[in-house]
Amino acid sequence: MKKILITGGTTFVSKYAAGYFAERGYDVSVLNRGTKTQVPGVNLIKCDRHELGDLLKSQSFDAVLDITSYNANDISDLLDGLGSFGTYIFISSSAVYPETGTQPFKEDNELAENKFWGRYGTDKIAAEKALLARVPDAYILRPPYLYGPMNNVYREAFVFDCARKDRKFYLPGDGSMKLQFFHVDDLCRLMEIIVCDKPEDHIMNVGNADAISVKEWVTDCYECIGKKPEFVNVTADIEQRLYFSFYNYEYYLDVGRMLKYLPETMDIRSGLSTCALWYDGNESEVRKKPMMEFIDKNLV
Repeated sequence: MKKILITGGTTFVSKYAAGYFAERGYDVSVLNRGTKTQVPGVNLIKCDRHELGDLLKSQSFDAVLDITSYNANDISDLLDGLGSFGTYIFISSSAVYPETGTQPFKEDNELAENKFWGRYGTDKIAAEKALLARVPDAYILRPPYLYGPMNNVYREAFVFDCARKDRKFYLPGDGSMKLQFFHVDDLCRLMEIIVCDKPEDHIMNVGNADAISVKEWVTDCYECIGKKPEFVNVTADIEQRLYFSFYNYEYYLDVGRMLKYLPETMDIRSGLSTCALWYDGNESEVRKKPMMEFIDKNLV
């Protein structure tokens, strides 16, 4: 039984990962402040990662899944507090690539500020550098938009709400902008492969091989609720995130490295169905935004 430490464990990706590995028989410890309900079957290490002291010095982990580091200080404070460990996996972001870079983005592309993601992206770059300076053989995963059960960000849930209310859907432009997704279960499957097999590639873009247009994505979300959307195309110069779930930014990751180890990923329709099923009983866990109100006041 491999012993795994997961940072977080109470929200979306880290929560899903804690359940994923616990259900498969791993000895899972989660590091968080204990302010939320914990996933069944895990060991809680109740502490702020910035105040670890000697709490973890006597413990040994086969793998550390660092899902909640956002900057270099997060990385350094965790490493300072750890005892011995084997594989270190850090969930970074595709936000490390500047929007002006050549697409599809490859792992050896320049890393720089992206105007859409700003400090979030530059802090992830700094976190990567801090990690590799101290753990040169660490694994770094750079996902596009993550989705799946437990997603507390108002993305697919917003579309589900529109479908439930039989609302027309206000679509950016002609709806041809494409997005790239990655289901949280696929992310966990890849992390398990890394923990068990230690592949030779240590920095990987991760995601579905194919992108999907926002019109197709919205249509698939409506179909999960048994509905068909009626679209209204928004051509006015209005900040897109005020009425839609994503920035007006189309980008694409080259995921060839990942596909060597995870050749098949969940198709978007099946993935969205898992989201809709979870949302039916967990609506209160999603951080909603007043996009419908904006639409009704400014676009209708």
